[in-house]
Amino acid sequence: MKYLSVLIITLIFTLSCCGMQKSIKVSTNEIEKTEIPLPPKPPKKSANFKELMHKRWHTILQNHVSDDGNVDYKAIKNDKAEFDIYIDYLSDNQPNETWSKNEKLAYWINAYNALTIDLILRNYPTKSIKDIKDPWDQRLWKFGDTWQNLNDIEHKILRNMDEPRIHFAIVCASVSCPKLQNTAFTAVNLDAQLTKATKEFLADTSKNELSKDNIKISKIFKWFKKDFEQNGSLIDFLNQYSDVTISESAKKSYTDYNWGLND
Repeated sequence: MKYLSVLIITLIFTLSCCGMQKSIKVSTNEIEKTEIPLPPKPPKKSANFKELMHKRWHTILQNHVSDDGNVDYKAIKNDKAEFDIYIDYLSDNQPNETWSKNEKLAYWINAYNALTIDLILRNYPTKSIKDIKDPWDQRLWKFGDTWQNLNDIEHKILRNMDEPRIHFAIVCASVSCPKLQNTAFTAVNLDAQLTKATKEFLADTSKNELSKDNIKISKIFKWFKKDFEQNGSLIDFLNQYSDVTISESAKKSYTDYNWGLND
């Protein structure tokens, strides 16, 4: 009897311990399941973000610029939130030394055109960009630590990249300028886009009249003459993109420049 009592007490103690272990194990599992939430990781830039960054600009152009390059400034002004987001994105993602030449060119061409439109919107309605005080010298946009203006983007950045076709891609919001393309420039398509813009400008008889022995051309070719003579004469440059073969001895004159707004 004494032995049986001891055995019963031992069994009860053992079962109690097992219950405690199970309870402890459950509690431990519950603790393991309770995790302290980690702070969200900052979004990573995708490998092709330099291409994707201009998609918003492309959409704006598609919606508000005609195939002839006429700009609906009023419509853009009414949709200013999307436009401002793009400019903010440009200012926060400037090119650095890791970017290719074409990536930098596409970025600054798009930036120049977007900032020109922004300048017009800040002064809209206006009949001409030249009705705005110092339009190309106003430092209205902060890119990093630098307050940019249109003159610096054109003359200190773009022209220093030795690509004369930029003159047919950047647009000064005027009738006699090259037309504003209604597609964003991208690095992967840049060469074809610059060639297209150049050919279209030369083929526009309201801006250039070309024949074998006589040419009446835009003053762009006068203002930036040295840019077009980096690899030969001006005629050599024109013949690369003109449907007409122009003689080196062709008589040359310039068309009047219309600074009326390109709307």
